[in-house]
Amino acid sequence: MFSVPVRYVEPVFRPPSEAQSLILPVTDGCSWNKCTFCEMYTAPQKVFRARDEDEVMTTIRRCGERFGSDVKRVFLADGDATVLPTRRLLAVLEAIRAHLPGVRRISSYCLPRNLKKKSQAEVDALAAAGLSLVYVGAESGDDAVLAAVNKGETFDSTRDALDKLGAAGIGRSVMILNGLGGQELSAQHADHSARLMNATQPEYLSTLVVSFPLGEERFRAGFPGWQPLDQHALFVELARFIGGLELKRTVFRSDHASNWLALKGTLGADKARLLGELRQAIERPAAAPLRPAWARGL
Repeated sequence: MFSVPVRYVEPVFRPPSEAQSLILPVTDGCSWNKCTFCEMYTAPQKVFRARDEDEVMTTIRRCGERFGSDVKRVFLADGDATVLPTRRLLAVLEAIRAHLPGVRRISSYCLPRNLKKKSQAEVDALAAAGLSLVYVGAESGDDAVLAAVNKGETFDSTRDALDKLGAAGIGRSVMILNGLGGQELSAQHADHSARLMNATQPEYLSTLVVSFPLGEERFRAGFPGWQPLDQHALFVELARFIGGLELKRTVFRSDHASNWLALKGTLGADKARLLGELRQAIERPAAAPLRPAWARGL
């Protein structure tokens, strides 16, 4: 990350693919921040608020003065920049174009609920102004799982948001949480998540394994019957999910540090190969290139 004249409120999060991006906060925290599996914005200092508009504009101008055309990518932080009114987002995008002329990609996290408040014309305008990629934590396509983890979304609300983004030509990077439904809801979590992806055909898709570095108490309070999947069951669920996918041209990654097995490919071209690698992990785990437990970033 660049050393820049930006006021950050720690901890700062960004997707792995934004490692070389200028992280530009336009909000602090997450406007929903009720998902029981998420520990990203629970620190006391990460109370949600929109950044002062003058501060954001001054930050963009100062970054332009320091870096000129050297900045190629900008990530709008924190948890869901798209919660801002369209007028404010358009002003930010215009300022980036004016002061950071070398930027070729502007991206952000996006909660599906935020797109309900924006018309298709508004989303089209954001795309035309330079917003080219958003990261959507769908987590699951199963309504029972989503309710149990207090996601505040449904299959339909996530599908509608992804369709709106796709119609505008904004790239969609969607994340599904392997193991989120636990033992009881594993099959329907895999099946309905695949159905959501088939319905929306995102440009990028990734899977992470659900984990609780700070403990499971908050999660279990709303999902008391949840039982975690062991390594074998995680592979079985992931194979069921990938097996149900009917994607035309989606870049797939399952290589986050939480994953036991790193998988990369394009779906559907590499579906058979990916399923073969999963079968090996299921049937002959000792022969599979699994990540050791100590190396998993939990």
